[in-house]
Amino acid sequence: MTTLSRNPRLGGILAVVGSVLLLLSGLLSWSYEPILGDISVRFWPVTLQVYAMVIGAVALLLALVASGPLGRWAEHIDPARGLRTIGVTGVLFALASLIAVTLEAGGLINANEGVWIALVGAVLVTVGGYLRPETKVLDPSTIALPAWVEIITIALLLGVALFTAQYALKQEEPWVLVLLVGMLIGVTLTITRSNLAAWLGGVTTRHRRVFTLATFVVALAFPFTQGGSEANLTIAGNVLIFAATALGLNIVVGLAGLLDLGYIAFLGAGAYVGASMSMSAFATIGWKPPFLVVMVIGGVVSSILGLIIGSPTLRVSGDYLAIVTLAFGEIFRLAMFNLDGTSGPNITRGSNGINAIPDLNLFGFNFGETHTLLGIEIPRAGNYYFVLIALIVFVIVVFTHLNNSRIGRGWVAIREDERAAEAMGVNVFGLKLLAFAGGASLAGMAGTVKAHMDQAVSPDSYIFLESAFLLAAVVLGGMGTVGGVLIGAALLKFLPEKLRFLDDYRLLMFGLVLVVMMRVRPEGLVASKRRQLEFHDDDEDLAETVAIDELEAAK
Repeated sequence: MTTLSRNPRLGGILAVVGSVLLLLSGLLSWSYEPILGDISVRFWPVTLQVYAMVIGAVALLLALVASGPLGRWAEHIDPARGLRTIGVTGVLFALASLIAVTLEAGGLINANEGVWIALVGAVLVTVGGYLRPETKVLDPSTIALPAWVEIITIALLLGVALFTAQYALKQEEPWVLVLLVGMLIGVTLTITRSNLAAWLGGVTTRHRRVFTLATFVVALAFPFTQGGSEANLTIAGNVLIFAATALGLNIVVGLAGLLDLGYIAFLGAGAYVGASMSMSAFATIGWKPPFLVVMVIGGVVSSILGLIIGSPTLRVSGDYLAIVTLAFGEIFRLAMFNLDGTSGPNITRGSNGINAIPDLNLFGFNFGETHTLLGIEIPRAGNYYFVLIALIVFVIVVFTHLNNSRIGRGWVAIREDERAAEAMGVNVFGLKLLAFAGGASLAGMAGTVKAHMDQAVSPDSYIFLESAFLLAAVVLGGMGTVGGVLIGAALLKFLPEKLRFLDDYRLLMFGLVLVVMMRVRPEGLVASKRRQLEFHDDDEDLAETVAIDELEAAK
């Protein structure tokens, strides 16, 4: 590859030609058959054709940075790494499109000229990226444009995110959804690897309050874009419950570095508290306090369980701790089966579970009814969506304050080197227990909402596979970060709902995707700088940036 990298001029030309071919492919026919949104039509791009044009547009931007009128940006953007990533993304996308056309239209012969041109263009972009040498670039996060330009950039980004979310939820064609997600992951990795993400990070940091407020507004606007779809908003609600639980796990795993394989038990404990104290005819506890009190009780009960499971961490760590937490998750599930009035006291009704849990009714607002806001119908799932948004905001505030406090730095010290942290006076035992109890309480509160949203709880809902998915969301998104975990949770909860056509192959596909992601991006989709340094300890610039950030944080 060293020899190939000696011809950057040819690489730039190939990248430009390949990018143009990708853009052109979107205007051509991809199939003889009207499949996948009718990709047989020319000059009217839909679905796969539009995705190819997005890949081509990103590749053209980087190609113009490599050799063109945008060359002055080359000191801040590394076009070589970006072109390689987007080129490989384009090749995989074109090959997957060929498979989709073959399966949907009944043979490879039904593939038209557009998809072949897209494949050729992606190959040229990839070769162009490898012909250029990688360069050391300056940190673009300090480049400040006029404030109004940066605020408009934030608004555009969040607007694109909202449009993409509602567009993805509306897709009924499995192949269209799979290729859309693949394209988005490839573009995100390209932006990160080419250093463009660093500038966006600087923009959001400089306008943190605007970004936070705009994100909140976009989240609240989401139900209004779904046209009253109960199914889509139910998926969104499940994603939020999963994300709130994953953020709690992020305290234990991402900050304190304690591997927990039974975390779903804390969500289950909260759900059972909510169900047992509900107005259901099958509820086993006679006391019916207001829901907000039930939510607090659910958090307290889960945190007590967290203290119980956290206590053994005094004696075990690493693999042994993983085994202890795995056993705890299974003990919880079996205990729920046995608290049925026969093997033990009647609290959970055993395998029957607690059903017919009524909808919430807070201050006269019935969550089970359809309400009309601003002329748009908000169904039952939409009502719970707003409650879960409030819960997510609370969880993020708690997580952020803990992360930026002395407690958070103590957790990070334990994660890095427990013995060194103890020698420096860090209360290792107390902080470990606090991590387990704090993370568990957040999951418990989410569980109380989940009980009313699902209207039923049963032991089979809290199996090891759910804990594994939670852990995968934290690792895939980026341990110790808020945005990364939210993205990871959204991907791992949203895709299984939409990929049911794969049946028994869903887990196989997920396993393959996770293996690939851990190979190309071991620090996660949105990694903290310290986490990145653990995987790139030879990056002197990154090490210097981390040192400066820690000095600033210590002031």
